[in-house]
Amino acid sequence: MAKCGPFEKEPVRYEEWFEENRFAYESELLAVRGELPQGAGVEIGAGSARFAGPLGIKIGLEPSARMRELARKRGVLMIDGVAESLPFLDGSLDFALMVTVICFLDDVDKAFKEACRVLKPGGRLIIGFIDRESPLGRVYLERKNGSVFYRDATFYSTEEVLSRLEKAGFRRFKVIQTIFHDPRGLKAAEPAKDGYGQGLFVVINAGK
Repeated sequence: MAKCGPFEKEPVRYEEWFEENRFAYESELLAVRGELPQGAGVEIGAGSARFAGPLGIKIGLEPSARMRELARKRGVLMIDGVAESLPFLDGSLDFALMVTVICFLDDVDKAFKEACRVLKPGGRLIIGFIDRESPLGRVYLERKNGSVFYRDATFYSTEEVLSRLEKAGFRRFKVIQTIFHDPRGLKAAEPAKDGYGQGLFVVINAGK
């Protein structure tokens, strides 16, 4: 069952995070934008379309009705669904995007296999997530029980995600990272760097 309860109950608090942590959000958005391919794609777990909207992604998949309602106001066509059972034909998409989604999934391996299924040969899966093994990721892990959104989340290391992607059939990985300082204190968006291990937010660009 999708872990969307907090997003149903606290849509205002969810939206406030992006305003209160503007430069962390912009850092994530810049990192994802730099990896996003052209073509037909979908954001899986699109939430309120804080990424799909500004990135020009026309279709989003999201199990939370409150989030879908907000996303539609940002001009994104929203579909009720979960990552583990995508309502798309085999080989029908050029790319799929997941941003801070894998920590809420019931079955990450199944979700990755589904993403691989719906992508065309040469298609790309772009994943943005909190790296559990980064310095700030360890802080998030220690404090997650006090967060209404992350309380039931499962954080992963970059190596774990790469291993699961490879098992699902993905190859040709590119990994970048951003947010190297406390998100609450940022005065400007932080540019992404290659690799992982230092930045809180990691983006993996994986090819089918």
